[in-house]
Amino acid sequence: MNLKVATAAAVIGVLVSSAALAQTSSPNASPRTSTDSTQTASAKGEWQASKLIHMNVYNNQNEKIGDIKELMLDKTGKIDTVAIGVGGFLGMGERDVAVKFGDLKWSDEPVRSTTSSNPPATTSGSGQTQESRGRNYPDHAVLNATKDQLKSMPQFDYNK
Repeated sequence: MNLKVATAAAVIGVLVSSAALAQTSSPNASPRTSTDSTQTASAKGEWQASKLIHMNVYNNQNEKIGDIKELMLDKTGKIDTVAIGVGGFLGMGERDVAVKFGDLKWSDEPVRSTTSSNPPATTSGSGQTQESRGRNYPDHAVLNATKDQLKSMPQFDYNK
């Protein structure tokens, strides 16, 4: 019995020491990097998708024409379609229509108001407002369409 316990202890000791040796690296070895990996420790140049949901959509005349309700991804993970809520009042009577993600233009600058009730935005030398610097999402989306054009589009069906 003692021979079995001693043999088992010796085998375990060899296994533990070989695992420890395999984990140590020489001082000249370079850290392992993966060229296939796209993950980084920084999100610079990327947007938070959660910040795009409920973002206002304006036309080229700075008129609000809707807001983003959903981002629809294809099977590769790319955003293909954007569902925009149009029409209605206080959420009543609103319906969703679909536009291609590529049809939206993104703006980091706040919408220019035609009234003087809003104070002008303070900008830095780069043209960005102090509020938008350091954000990893745009201020709003712009679509080359009118509210009536969007209202005349068919209802977006999430189940197809």
